[in-house]
Amino acid sequence: MKSLEKLQLSEQTLSQIFYGIDAQVKKNLSRVLTAFRENRVGPHHFASVSGYGHDDLGRQVLDQTFASIVDAEAAIVRVQFVSGTHAIACALFGVLRPGDELLAVVGPPYDTLEEVLGVRGNGQGSLKEFEVDYRYLPLADTGSIDWKALATAVRPHTRLVLIQRSCGYSWRSSLSITDISRIVQIVKQQNPETICFVDNCYGEFVEDREPTAVGADLMAGSLIKNPGGTIAPTGGYVAGRADLVEAAACRLTAPGIGSSGGATLEQNRLLFQGLFLAPQMVGEALKGNYLMAQTFDQLGYPVNPGPEVRQREVIQAIQLGSPEKLIAFCRAIQQHSPIGAYLSPVPAAMPGYESELVMAGGTFIDGSTSELSADGPLRPPYIVYCQGGTHWTHVAIALEAAVEAIGPA
Repeated sequence: MKSLEKLQLSEQTLSQIFYGIDAQVKKNLSRVLTAFRENRVGPHHFASVSGYGHDDLGRQVLDQTFASIVDAEAAIVRVQFVSGTHAIACALFGVLRPGDELLAVVGPPYDTLEEVLGVRGNGQGSLKEFEVDYRYLPLADTGSIDWKALATAVRPHTRLVLIQRSCGYSWRSSLSITDISRIVQIVKQQNPETICFVDNCYGEFVEDREPTAVGADLMAGSLIKNPGGTIAPTGGYVAGRADLVEAAACRLTAPGIGSSGGATLEQNRLLFQGLFLAPQMVGEALKGNYLMAQTFDQLGYPVNPGPEVRQREVIQAIQLGSPEKLIAFCRAIQQHSPIGAYLSPVPAAMPGYESELVMAGGTFIDGSTSELSADGPLRPPYIVYCQGGTHWTHVAIALEAAVEAIGPA
């Protein structure tokens, strides 16, 4: 069977899975609508103030609405967060103090956090420079969480446990909400005062609950990923226990200002509307992921997650095996993007990453991974990580070109 015929067959066999995704979207949209109704969101909340951002009613109601959706005591949703990494860093610096230990429990974290931690780079302003200890718990031989080691991993000065929901640039399985709940329970059994912090990037609205609904003390993420619904122009969020959220806000702004400052610069309507659209956009991305997994599995490429495995985030990884195929794949995606289709991706260094990256991202919002994008580090085994997609049919069109470009394994 030819490669494109396999893609068409994949589309035909996924109808039942797509129906299940639509049912999940309905549940998540229901909790969004409930939060909008209970917090009395109205058109007057689209207005904003300038300057210091004092008494921005729209910003305050957006914070309350977001907190309601994720079952958190409090939240800050801010355009001043330049990325998910920035939101995560504000949370870490807001909570941790010299002599504390940060323990990553799902192996080493994503590349962009390495310089925040101080394990790479010149250490300027890193947690290491502020005398915060860092340790990570290696994965088990199976590539999953080492549950046995986790049961005794918390030390007296382990102030915070970092739980990275996404696989990042690794081949492990991403975490489910059930996994996160189990981690929290195990950590709290050892020390109830240890803060369980979740890097929630790429995971929002994939299931019908978020980490803060199952005991996580704090979580953070980006608005140009899932919760921005593809139209938030920038920003991020921190949500969880009220005192910890305010600590992160004080790191973002300054002590004494905290969550009370920060002009929203006429962006409130886009942030509210993006949050409303987010469940649907996540559902379309998940459909695209299943299509990619099934198609490339049939073509002989290792895929993670596999075609029969439930998706736990909006990232689909495909092991291509060579730099030439990685570049060709990204070029095919770029050529079938709405913006910059005439560009040809080439490997290049990128701030925060150890290896050169090749990246396809013809998106309306620069760097948006809730829109269709694909990237991967130029290092063996040459894995491409595909994210997002506003509708699965766009993913299907781009995949046709990618399949033609690289062929079977």
